[in-house]
Amino acid sequence: MATLTLPDGELYYEVHGSGPPLVFAHGLGGGFLSWWQQVPHFRRRFSCVVFSHRGFAPSKDASGQGPRKFVDDLDALLQHLHVTDVRLVGQSMGGWTCLGYALRRPEKVRALVMACTTGQVTTPEIDAAINRLRGRATAAFMKGVHPAAGERMVREQPAMHELYRGMDILGAADKRAIRDVLLGMRTVTARDLEGFEVPTLCLTADEDFVCAPDSVAHLARMLVGGRFIKVPETGHSIYWERPALFNQLVDEFLDSVE
Repeated sequence: MATLTLPDGELYYEVHGSGPPLVFAHGLGGGFLSWWQQVPHFRRRFSCVVFSHRGFAPSKDASGQGPRKFVDDLDALLQHLHVTDVRLVGQSMGGWTCLGYALRRPEKVRALVMACTTGQVTTPEIDAAINRLRGRATAAFMKGVHPAAGERMVREQPAMHELYRGMDILGAADKRAIRDVLLGMRTVTARDLEGFEVPTLCLTADEDFVCAPDSVAHLARMLVGGRFIKVPETGHSIYWERPALFNQLVDEFLDSVE
């Protein structure tokens, strides 16, 4: 357990295990604790780094910049840890952080996992997919379903749904404002991705109504080293709902690029 002091905030992080660095970046409904089902598995052969984005407890944001500083924060954290060869796993919002860092420092990224996210990428196809989902999250909340968990989790794993809902409450306060900033940061175009050769696994789930599966498939097709896997009967948070399968898929991908 440690805190990295930044000029305009604090970043809480933990490092578990030993081996090559593997960094997990959580989504809007999470924090450093999101990865409790991944760290015990991966720490056996990786140095697992988990953190809370600025503004997500217990990290602090004195800048008011929120997501606009996420890539800078990850850059500062990895410099602080003297990491020069990293594997990144970004879930949903964490995709903005991980892809942004990979675009900035591609020479330092061994592998990238984009889980149920297209990050800050904008294309007509991805934009159309986002527009098709408008209103779905609000409708889910009205029915007592957390959008990042999904209806199947409510039915089949109600305790896990309640745990996720509680985790969300412990995170940042104004999720709507953060979401609006993230959407406004979608400025990476197909041209920006030309020559981006970091091996990238694009994971999605067939019942995800937060990040449309076809948008993730489109992202994978755009990337030179893109790979695409769709998990059946699962919502937006594969890592939480199907942890064993998520861990297996990430394991196999990382093995393939080592």
